[in-house]
Amino acid sequence: MKRLFLLLTFFIGITSTHSQETLEELKAIQGPKKDSIAAIQGRVDAIQAKIDALPGWKIGAFGIIGGSISSFENWYAQAKPNNNSGNIGFTVNAFANLNKEKFFWRNAANVNLSWVKLDDKDDPTDSDSFQEATDVFNISSLYGHKLSDKLALSGLGEYRTTVLSNFNDPGYLDLGVGVTWTPIKDLIVVVHPGNYNFVFSKEDTVFESSLGAKVLIDYTKQIKAISFKTNFSMFQSYESSNLSNWTWTNSFGYTIWKMIGVGFDFGLRSNKQEALNYALAQTPPTATSFEDVDNELQSYWMFGLNYKF
Repeated sequence: MKRLFLLLTFFIGITSTHSQETLEELKAIQGPKKDSIAAIQGRVDAIQAKIDALPGWKIGAFGIIGGSISSFENWYAQAKPNNNSGNIGFTVNAFANLNKEKFFWRNAANVNLSWVKLDDKDDPTDSDSFQEATDVFNISSLYGHKLSDKLALSGLGEYRTTVLSNFNDPGYLDLGVGVTWTPIKDLIVVVHPGNYNFVFSKEDTVFESSLGAKVLIDYTKQIKAISFKTNFSMFQSYESSNLSNWTWTNSFGYTIWKMIGVGFDFGLRSNKQEALNYALAQTPPTATSFEDVDNELQSYWMFGLNYKF
């Protein structure tokens, strides 16, 4: 019995040693393979960078789809124990850019739409349909004649409005000329001291077109599985600060599997004309003029599934 125990112990020791050596051998083989994969990926990335730098059209898009639905029956812990609710929304960021030796032409579109519903089943007078929540539509076109690799004379057209309701009421069209600076790849800085801001609206007493300066900063980047875009657009009126406005939008996307991932979108906006128009529409009005209106910061955000086109 003692000999059998010693023999069993010997075999266990041999097996453990062999397993340990096998694991170390496999790791030793795996190391150079990882280095080879990294080297190959580095060469692929370098080739892709050269492809991206070639003149010609570059077209792409990515967006976010988010939504949820719920139903409650006799859920007495909340104010409306019987309700159906839901929300759905999507954003799309698209671009089509042409780069030539002497000029460039950059076109972009940003659309952000969402709907919400809260149907109180105990209140027959409330609405049981989806209603507009977020409504953003923005397109721009920038043409530049290159003076150098980083500086160009440029002309910009940018249009902003809503599409689900009150289309072009208000609507904003900026047309201007100036210079565009591209300090690094994928970043553009537009400064147009000669810009006219056309404002379209039925409320002529609130909204007014004016001459001013336009500043636009856009950075769009794709780093492997990450898509990122930030856009800042500002109009500074020469006539009155009450006619100035700015909008800052940001989109992030992370691809998890194939073209599908998660995304986050948020935006900030300041527009005193819109604030006054909203205040005058309340019952009773919460302001009477630009002097007493509370121009609060506007904002939105959305989180959901991301799809890269």
